[in-house]
Amino acid sequence: MDKVALRYLLRERRALISPESHGLSRPTRQGRRAPGLSQAQVDQLLHRAPDTYGRLESGRYPNPPVDLLEDVARLLGMNEHEWVALWRYALGQDPPHPLHAHAGEAVPGTWRLALDGISHMAYVSDRSWNMLAYNEPFTGLFPDRRVPSNIMRWMAVEPEARSVLRHWETAWAPLVLPQLRAAIAADPEDPTLCGIEKEVLDDPSAARVYESASAYVHPDGGERPVRHALHGPGWVTLCAAQPMTAPRARLLILPFHPGERRPCGRPAPLRAHG
Repeated sequence: MDKVALRYLLRERRALISPESHGLSRPTRQGRRAPGLSQAQVDQLLHRAPDTYGRLESGRYPNPPVDLLEDVARLLGMNEHEWVALWRYALGQDPPHPLHAHAGEAVPGTWRLALDGISHMAYVSDRSWNMLAYNEPFTGLFPDRRVPSNIMRWMAVEPEARSVLRHWETAWAPLVLPQLRAAIAADPEDPTLCGIEKEVLDDPSAARVYESASAYVHPDGGERPVRHALHGPGWVTLCAAQPMTAPRARLLILPFHPGERRPCGRPAPLRAHG
């Protein structure tokens, strides 16, 4: 537990919530000058015993329960990045799930500017693989330059993908479809993912791979063979990242290497020296 960081995080967020916005009056007792909700008001709004929140903010609450952290984070209007910080400061670990049900459905619009500044093929998708934004080089991968609205569905069941993604059944499907399965396990009510799963199970080739899917393999750093619509056969390196405020959304940067054969050698891992 990092008591100092926890106190600063909670105090700063609490100061931004006006009592009036919850139908409460601002305390007027002598010595009460701090803005925002009082600690007692937080307990009142969360229907907790007196000093429950005070113990949390001061670091006197070892191993606070998940439901308390969730209630506090929602009351104080935390975003996903602050939710992660709360867990790390209070419990020394990352949270088991996002705070908000719709987390990962939207990313800041500034990511479009970032994509436009990347020379390699690149795109941003939401947690269900719906395409949110992509750059001009990425359109060149597709025969008609039409980027699919859902990249997972395209990779899993679209006939066009099986010509663009060379050796689809051995090089792509065994690594793509376990990602779908893992996403559904994490969010079984997602209608987009469930719809893709149904199409996969209706496709004999995809279903065969999906039903025997191995452990989830993250694509970051992998190399896959493709047939680029403009540059012919080659390989893409999958560089994957996640916007910090959008859990399960993803940024993919895809450097392209022309040629039938896999590029020789991999760059050394990046490590700080000294």
